[in-house]
Amino acid sequence: MRRIGSSLLAGVMALSVAACGTLDRPTGPLRIADGSLVPAQDPRIRANDAARLGAFTQEIGGRLANGRPFNMLALSGGGANGAYGAGLLVGWTERGDRPSFDIVTGVSTGALAAPFAFAGPEWDPQLRNAYTDGGASGLLSWRSLALFLYPSLFSSSALRKLVDENVTPELLQAIAREHAKGRRLLVATTNLDSEETVIWDMGLLAAQNDANSRALFREVLVASASIPGVFPPVLIAGLQPDHTVVMEMHADGGVNTPFLAIPENLTLWTRGADQRGGGALYVVVNGQVARNEGVTPGKLTGILLRSYDSMSKASLRTHLATTAAFARRNGMAMSLSAIPDNVEASSLKFDSETMNALFDLGRERGRNPDGWARLDQTASEQTFIPAAVLPAEAVPEALRPKEETPPLPAPQ
Repeated sequence: MRRIGSSLLAGVMALSVAACGTLDRPTGPLRIADGSLVPAQDPRIRANDAARLGAFTQEIGGRLANGRPFNMLALSGGGANGAYGAGLLVGWTERGDRPSFDIVTGVSTGALAAPFAFAGPEWDPQLRNAYTDGGASGLLSWRSLALFLYPSLFSSSALRKLVDENVTPELLQAIAREHAKGRRLLVATTNLDSEETVIWDMGLLAAQNDANSRALFREVLVASASIPGVFPPVLIAGLQPDHTVVMEMHADGGVNTPFLAIPENLTLWTRGADQRGGGALYVVVNGQVARNEGVTPGKLTGILLRSYDSMSKASLRTHLATTAAFARRNGMAMSLSAIPDNVEASSLKFDSETMNALFDLGRERGRNPDGWARLDQTASEQTFIPAAVLPAEAVPEALRPKEETPPLPAPQ
């Protein structure tokens, strides 16, 4: 899967070329100051927060243990490939059987789409525009280059503009209404200081509806989508138990997890014999899953890119396998949709033609039941991810591979 694609290369280039770029960081805890983005209620669910993590775990585990039907949608990272997931949701609405999700989670580009998915199908036009109206085309333009200003190749100004234009007061109000019904919108970032995944209760932020919470809502989305080396990380004020503020460095949620589904401390949990289980989990991977064989170029860039591609796919498959095993043990249906493996997909290709083609591909697959594969009904690691390959004539022109990867040479 090209989930972050050439971001590793970008990171290496950022280290070597943009060594002068830094983020000014406080040297110690700071007392709360005017303007700090500290909301009245802390929306973070952290690994060291036993109370909030326990409540989140109980919310998932309680639903499963009591056999209460619920639907969960997990949107992965993938940069520009997020257009696929956006199209999939719109096509699913058009098909007529898209469920109302009790829990929606997002990582990286999935975090940008998650608020629209959570707010409901009536927000499909806005979801489509966010990925296809050309607003994303400037994310990696020369105007955004910031080699000597930030520890990244590009500034986040275009990303922030994209978030600001799409996270409207009306969207926040819709999210707050759904949150009040007991539904949950969760977004993951990676705290680079503590090396932990932080889960943000975005519905709680929307419901607070003050200047700090609205600003923090946008900051979290920017942080979750900030691919290291490509965009600078985001410094977010974290309120500590002693009422001091520490500026935490948050970046792409995909650094630690490809998608957010089952809480980590529930991974090995199994329902009791007298507990019914149930529920449905839908995972949208904005990228590809299968291994692709070919000759790796003998250059630094080729070796780094191929290594990262293999590493990220292996992590994704492990995460999927673990989650599928959990689903099987607990009577939970789990479905996966991913970009077909014979489609040319790059997470850093934000041009309008490619993103519109990916959106249309996702939309077509959302209309078709073949766009989903059940993962809870297969037992072996070798077969639990069905191949997703389109007939050659069905691959849009803009997404056809430009050149074939040569096969591995036969042994002499």
